[in-house]
Formats: sequence, structure tokens, C-alpha cells
Amino acid sequence: MVALVTPRSPFIDGKFIPGDGPTLEVVNPATEEVIAEVETVSLGQLEGAIQTARRTFDDGVWANTPAVERAKVVVRMAEYLADHRDAIVDTVIAEAGAPYHNATAIQVDAPIEHAFRIPEIFLAMPEYEHNDVKLDHLAISGKVANSINRYEPMGVVAAISAYNFPFYLDVWKSLPGIMAGCSVLLRPSPLTPLSAMWFGEAADAAGLPPGVLNVIIDNAVEGGKLITSHPAVDMVTFTGSTPVGRSIMAQAAETVKKVHLELGGKSAAIYLDDAVDDAWQMGLGVFVSHSGQGCAICTRLVVPQDRKQEVIDKILEFAPMLPIGDPTSPDTMMGPLITAAQREKSEKYTQLAVDAGATLVYGGKRPADLDKGYFFEPTILDVPDNSNPAAQDEIFGPVLTVLGYEDVDDAIRIANDSIFGLGGMVFGKDVNAAIGVAEKIRTGTVWVNTAAPSADAPFGGYKQSGVGREMGVHGFREYQEIKHLYIGS
Repeated sequence: MVALVTPRSPFIDGKFIPGDGPTLEVVNPATEEVIAEVETVSLGQLEGAIQTARRTFDDGVWANTPAVERAKVVVRMAEYLADHRDAIVDTVIAEAGAPYHNATAIQVDAPIEHAFRIPEIFLAMPEYEHNDVKLDHLAISGKVANSINRYEPMGVVAAISAYNFPFYLDVWKSLPGIMAGCSVLLRPSPLTPLSAMWFGEAADAAGLPPGVLNVIIDNAVEGGKLITSHPAVDMVTFTGSTPVGRSIMAQAAETVKKVHLELGGKSAAIYLDDAVDDAWQMGLGVFVSHSGQGCAICTRLVVPQDRKQEVIDKILEFAPMLPIGDPTSPDTMMGPLITAAQREKSEKYTQLAVDAGATLVYGGKRPADLDKGYFFEPTILDVPDNSNPAAQDEIFGPVLTVLGYEDVDDAIRIANDSIFGLGGMVFGKDVNAAIGVAEKIRTGTVWVNTAAPSADAPFGGYKQSGVGREMGVHGFREYQEIKHLYIGS
């Protein structure tokens, strides 16, 4: 193991400072051991951090810096993170319980690659865009006129991230706003605060002006309310559960600040008749994708009704073979859930599913040979219909529901029968047919026959899966205001 990050205190106004709040213990979910103690901010320090970000933005220290110069600093931050890649991997494994291969390829390598891509995307975006000026408007004014949209930084951004992909989320919660010229208050999940410490170090090493990025370690409800309701904060961006997202919208409403939310999901993977032979792989994919702890993971597997048992049998053949245990081992494919409460939630929903008519095919409990750590078996539920609680609610665990459909229209109906609309997948050897199905699914992203994380494509949800988009050009525009300039000669 490489040593975990050393600074374990808030980063405010360009310095790591002693936190006046209660000490926060960080627990390794695989061992249930305390691996670090982190200092948190008091409400007074949080107020000071907000005012620091406000002053920094209003003074134009960073917002008025040319984009090409801001990009150089962001690249240096990315270089610092890349130089400490191995230690960041160890941090993510230790605090989030991510298995080694998930921690390296998805949790760390992908966001580091994105960190370098972020300034490239931004610099390719226009700062100005011209609108058409109609002839009758020119006749009224009697002047030659230009109608121009100018994109300007939003202001002070409160960025709140989740625990499941902490470093990945912190990259996308901090760097786009910084690149756009905003001042950012990064508040990581109190379950995984260590990953965020790297961003304070990277900002300091890269020469980011003090106060542009502030890393707020806080575990108090009052702190969360302050940062989302404060009149000096112009925007809140949050990744997490839908219930918390609703609360944040309410807290932000009083000051009518912009809210960007990337919330829960209950994504469906539809396998058409010509692709169903491979459906079992998706079942296993749910289990090995950080034990189902992902908002867009397809925990609803939708297959033809007459092939359903065949698919379940194939998943059952391999699921018991998945290595569960120590996430530091390259051989491990399933690590722990983040907390005991999250494991209990998986147990609860397994029972609720059975009570509502589902059949428990496999799993549903802690592995018998693991008496430490918040582990949960890969769980297969044969669900009779989509009204089952396990098919409707986001569980955030390795719980797979297998549903059968009668025809393609029924498959689409099942996929859309949800309060969520974050992600989805369609598999079909007839690609045109698969695309036709994808176009009818009401989610922010539909992957057809493949999936990959992309810095260049927008990510976000329909319905109660969120508001706005992250990543790509659309993600950057979330951090900008549009000013219309109507200019006459």
C-alpha cells in the first residue's frame, strides 16, 4: 500500500487549515477499521469559506483570467493528479472499498484522462455566438445591429459529491467550474473525504489563485443547508440520491440559485431476441460494477419472457464463482458496500421483493466466510412484474432483478415504468432495431450494444434522475450564464 494523502484538514483560501468542527473518522468498509481522522469545518469556518469564494470571484482574480491561461493551470492540476495516481488508487480502495480493477480503470484512470480533456473541450467552445437579426428589427432601430450571446462564469459554485465514485465525481464537480472561471466550494461525501484532499494539493501545486477552490470537509446537516441556501452561492451542483436532491432544490429555492442535480436511477438493460444469448453477462456486470453502487448501473435486466429462465440459469451458473473479499487484491471482483446501513438496505429490499412475489434465486445475505466488512452476496431476483419494490426503488447494492417481456413494446413500457430516467441499455444484433428501441426509452443516456465513460458526451437524467447535464459541452454550459448583447452602430 502507498501511503494515503497526508493533509486531512479543510483547504480554504489556498491553505490547509485546522478544522474547528468535530473530528471525522474514515472507515474502511472492507475491514470496518478506522483508517484516518479528518478535521471538519465549523459553521463559522464554512461561512468564511463561502465569503472567500465570493470575494475571489467578485474581484475577478480568476474569472477575468483568459481561458487559455486558466487551462494551463488546470492542466498542471491534472498533471499533479496523474503523478500521484497510485496513491489515489490506494485512497479510493481504502475509503470506498472499490476492488482493485474498478479502482484503477474506472475510478481513477478514467477521471485523470478526463481531467486533461476538460480544458481541451472548454477551449474549443465559443465564448460568443451570434444570433440572427431580422430585417424588420433593423428597420425599427434604423441602425446596423449585432445580437450576440456571451457566455460568462456562473459565479460561486457549491459542489457536493457522492461516495460511490469519489475521485471521479470530484474531478467533474471541481475542474469544469474552475475552467469556466467560477470559484468552487467542493464538499465531498463525509464517507469518502480523503479523495478530495488531492484536489487541494493539486490546486496548491498548480498555482491556482487562493480561494478559487476550497475543499470543505463537513458532516453536519447544518453545514449542508448553509452551503445550499447561502445567498453568496450562485449555483449548487450535487450528485447523490433523489431524496437528498429534493431537499437541496427546496433549500436553494429561497435564493432562486441555479441547481444542477445528478440523482438516482433504476436503469434497464433490454435484450432483443437476437441478442439474448449474451444477457447473462449483464447480470454479472451489475455485481462486479462496484457491487451495484452506481446510479446508472442496469439493475433491471429485461429479456424475452420465453427465455427468462434460461438467462437466470446462466447467471446462476457463474454468480457463485465471483471472488468476493479484499478489494486490494487484483483477484477480487466484488468488494464491500460502503456502510452497514447500505448492506441492511440490500437485505431489506431482497425480503421486500420476495414478499411481493419475487423468487430469490441466489444471494440475499452477507457471505458466510466474511465476518468483517460490509459485504453482500451477488443477489438474483426472478421478478414477476415491474411493480415489485426491487424493480422500482434504487437499492445501490448487488441486487439484480430479472424481468420478462412479451414483445418489444412491452419491453419499452417496462423500461419507462419508473420515476427515474438516468441510463439504459439496448442490445440487438439488428442495430437499427436496437436504435429504434433506444429512441423510445426516456432516459438521459441509452447505450446501444456497448458502454464507455466519455468526457465529451453529456450525462444526466430525465424525470427524478436529475436536472441538467454533466460532462461535454452541455456540462460546461451549466457553469455559465448567458448574457445577450444587442449592439447598434
